[in-house]
Amino acid sequence: MNTTPNLPPFTRSSLRVLIGNFLIYLEKNRGRGRKTITTYQPILNDAIEMIEIDEKKMSIDCMNYRMAISDQEPKTIAKKLSAIRSFFDYLQERGYRFFTQNLNAVRTPKSLPKPATHKQVQETLGVITGEDALLVRLMYGLGLRISEVAGLQVADIHDDWLRVEGKGSKMRKVPIIAPLRDEIRAFIAANAPKTHLFEHNSKPLSDNQLRYKITTSFKRVGLKVTPHQLRHTFATEMLNSGASVVDVSEILGHSQLSTTEIYTKLSSSSKLKNYLTAHPLCKEHIK
Repeated sequence: MNTTPNLPPFTRSSLRVLIGNFLIYLEKNRGRGRKTITTYQPILNDAIEMIEIDEKKMSIDCMNYRMAISDQEPKTIAKKLSAIRSFFDYLQERGYRFFTQNLNAVRTPKSLPKPATHKQVQETLGVITGEDALLVRLMYGLGLRISEVAGLQVADIHDDWLRVEGKGSKMRKVPIIAPLRDEIRAFIAANAPKTHLFEHNSKPLSDNQLRYKITTSFKRVGLKVTPHQLRHTFATEMLNSGASVVDVSEILGHSQLSTTEIYTKLSSSSKLKNYLTAHPLCKEHIK
């Protein structure tokens, strides 16, 4: 199935080895984080055991694997197939020549969580204090991912900005608004965290522990709000208040501007307002 003599034979056992090489490549050459690696590994291992390899026809049939995951959520299926396609692309780049069958993408709707309102956030902040209140303000005030909050260290906090490690271990700076900066300082002075901002017995709180704190905080006022909704709320509020899409995209840590535009779901009124104040003809009319 390959045309380069130096390549290992294209068998199921050699593919198992190549998966390991691929994961190392993702981490060392593509800068993917450990979370991506640990997600890809079981997906690829399962798929390799189920696919059918026909060396004579130079093809790989993924139907058995597709059938095995057919009862899962469309987004989950799409992510798994994407991981497999990435692995096969890696093999093609290294000289293997083959065709794939039944690996077409799954169409998934671009759905977004309904953002919480500023009023709902304020109502919740009115009944929580301390660590819970700071956590909600960080998520709402800076638009961070829950994993980024969990990884936030005291050394990452500066006077006017935070250093945040995002997806793929990419670092970015996020500006801190003054009231939140003062609250962070007070929290650190009162709790003296050892390494991470949010700790328990000198150990950092996990994503799930912080997620539980947020959902529990909003439950106190009868609301169901997730950390991702707070991130969506941050982006929506910023854009609707006139912030630049480019600036919001950088703060959120999006690698592509189109992601921000989809994520924030700009309202029609905001689009119209931007048009009426930006287009040259509109400016001439105003004059």
